[in-house]
Amino acid sequence: MASVAGVARVDDLVIATADGRSLPFRVEMALDDETRSRGLMFRQSLAPDGGMLFLWSRPVGIVMWMKNTPIPLDMLFVDQAGVIIRIARRTVPYSLDNIPAGAPSLGVLEVAGGTADRLGIRAGDRMVHPAFH
Repeated sequence: MASVAGVARVDDLVIATADGRSLPFRVEMALDDETRSRGLMFRQSLAPDGGMLFLWSRPVGIVMWMKNTPIPLDMLFVDQAGVIIRIARRTVPYSLDNIPAGAPSLGVLEVAGGTADRLGIRAGDRMVHPAFH
């Protein structure tokens, strides 16, 4: 995955599904305000197993948008235990509409639009990564 200014590192993350599957991803980490603000803006593509994990230091009312983002994304909002609490599927490129988590969340994983449906990822599945307890 190409390096992007402001992205501290790329980590492995696994989504453990309710039916026992382990789905591996390589994710760019968005850990500070600058990186979270830029996110995946201006990206023309995203690897099928790639993404960006946005994390905050504590659960907050996360609201995302698609400003300057030319590709559709799936946004997987996650609580502090790593449980996916909401999935916004195939978000609209360039939209300025708010996309809220719906409940306090520790983070959001953005992946290519259609990934959640393609892999059968659902709310209640769990992200396995050191950020989650």
